[in-house]
Amino acid sequence: MKRIGIDVGGTNTDAVLIDGEKVVSAIKFPTTADVMQGVVNAIGHVVASQAPGASPIDAVMIGTTHFTNAVVERARLERIAAIRIAMPAGASLPPMIDWPDDLRDSVDPLSFMVHGGHEYDGRPLVPLARDEIRDAAMKIRDAGITSVGITALFSPLTAECELEAAEIVRSIIPDARITLSHTLGRIGLLERENVTLLNAALQGLGRKTIDAFKDALVTAGVNAPFYLTQNDGTVVLADVAAANPVYSFASGPTNSMRGAAFLTGLKEAMVIDVGGTTSDIGCLVGGFPREANNVVEVGGVRTLFRMPDLLPMALGGGTIIDPETRKIGPRSVGYRITEKALVFGGDTLTTTDVAVAAGLVEIGDRDRVKHLDKAMVADLLKRIEAMVEDGVDRMKTSAEGVSLIAVGGGAFLIPEKLKGASEVLRVEHAGVANALGAAMAQVSGEVDQVFSDMSRDKAIAEADRIARERAIESGADPKSIVTLDTEDIPIAYLPGDARRVRVRVVGDIAFMKSEQKQAS
Repeated sequence: MKRIGIDVGGTNTDAVLIDGEKVVSAIKFPTTADVMQGVVNAIGHVVASQAPGASPIDAVMIGTTHFTNAVVERARLERIAAIRIAMPAGASLPPMIDWPDDLRDSVDPLSFMVHGGHEYDGRPLVPLARDEIRDAAMKIRDAGITSVGITALFSPLTAECELEAAEIVRSIIPDARITLSHTLGRIGLLERENVTLLNAALQGLGRKTIDAFKDALVTAGVNAPFYLTQNDGTVVLADVAAANPVYSFASGPTNSMRGAAFLTGLKEAMVIDVGGTTSDIGCLVGGFPREANNVVEVGGVRTLFRMPDLLPMALGGGTIIDPETRKIGPRSVGYRITEKALVFGGDTLTTTDVAVAAGLVEIGDRDRVKHLDKAMVADLLKRIEAMVEDGVDRMKTSAEGVSLIAVGGGAFLIPEKLKGASEVLRVEHAGVANALGAAMAQVSGEVDQVFSDMSRDKAIAEADRIARERAIESGADPKSIVTLDTEDIPIAYLPGDARRVRVRVVGDIAFMKSEQKQAS
């Protein structure tokens, strides 16, 4: 099956065309101000690389930083309404209390706190105030807001209040886009509410982005279903992804990690993805990125939901070096490296210039950096080595050496030997591992919630059933779905043999499977 994988980064847009497990072509373009034109150019290049009369493309997988950038830049966010169902207990800290002021201002929220919610043991806190929700919905409608986030106290234990509130809001605002916190976050009211409201603010952009990608594919002459990559190393049908854009946060590094697993065949390893601006270090567990189990900040907002366990570092191919102090980063020339770096005739010393001067890579004109002091170059390489070693040590879970896979356009910065790493692996196509990871991705389904009044076996079976349903909705072939991991933790302070169950399943893309059967 022929698939195109695309990863749109801040510095480069990468694209690959694969046929089965064979890489047919790969390209790396500098990301342009007009992102969609860059996507069209990348697709056009890989499609043109096919032989005349070649079979059509079966699927396109796209990884994008659109949604993360929108939060970081405080741009293209929609005005939202927040309904918190937690009174009288949740009155002291209003919604978005811990958001940066500029981000809060950019979504200009209309917030309501209403009576309802549940205790930690599943008992109602107070009866749900339906009239208060109805009044809030009318005010939201009158304000012209259509993006709503609803969060109820302990909704991951029981979602009754959120579901009923959503029905009431929809009866008054039929075209409302509603995000319910129990579908995204975990226990922890403020963090769960935060990710719910971020998602609500991004849903309009999600729809516009999907439509723009559709237009880009049409312009490029590709008629195939397309998927967006998620931050767990899998993909989901684009129309499904538009409803939950927060799941695309940090999908770039996870694409690279999946690409590293594909290129090396390793399922347990550490991966460093060196881009033009930053590096990300993560761990492969069972061939998929290790998941973070703590609070993760996105654009200055504390969230607690499914995110990869990554360590970002200000080290990339375009990282700026101060020749006087020899300080590396954190600023980078980014996609302007071909104008600014010394090897391209610019006036800014970058890590790429140091690597070229040391003979690690052939980029640009080496004669332009031959004046660099050899002692300084050696010292800077030592500093880079120390940065990477420190990052690897921070991500390790044991003292044993680990296999480190170096990928990304700036992988040449990673030394051949590092303390804490048993080996440093370099592979062909490492520069486009992110696009390869997107192209090879499967579809996942996940559930992480609390079950009570049932046995352990029944709770796990029910979680498995829900996870499989979610995978099928996202585009997976039911017959190909396998359980990736299962975890359950008894909760002693809750009645009814309560336990938190997390199940994750993956499967192949549905249409691919069906076409394979027809071909055979």
